[in-house]
Amino acid sequence: MNKVMLIGRLTKDPELSFTPGKGTAVCKVNLAVDRRIKNADGQREADFIPVTIWGKPAENTANYMVKGSLIGVSGSIKTGSYEKDGVKKYTTEVVADEVQFLSKSNGQAAPQQQASGYEDEMVQVDDGEIPF
Repeated sequence: MNKVMLIGRLTKDPELSFTPGKGTAVCKVNLAVDRRIKNADGQREADFIPVTIWGKPAENTANYMVKGSLIGVSGSIKTGSYEKDGVKKYTTEVVADEVQFLSKSNGQAAPQQQASGYEDEMVQVDDGEIPF
């Protein structure tokens, strides 16, 4: 099973681009994720994790989030490698399946907003119409 869940702050504004041909949105972000255990100086250290977001969630992230925004991401880890100047380089990133906005773009707390890409499929139902 390859599943990861992260909560962290964007280290810079999201970078939105579109794939050639189909024009699918892709957003690259880096998340600063605090470690659970403090170091010897009593300070929390952070890991800086690259995340790739695809489709409508990518567009939403680029439109509504900025450097410092708190977001939650669930997805999977993807590894790869390439060769540069005769030296093999290794890459690791998280490919997001779901993104939740946990703060407004100015860093203030906000109600949870999802960028899962399924918003267009949701239908508002009046509780009075439910028979139970």
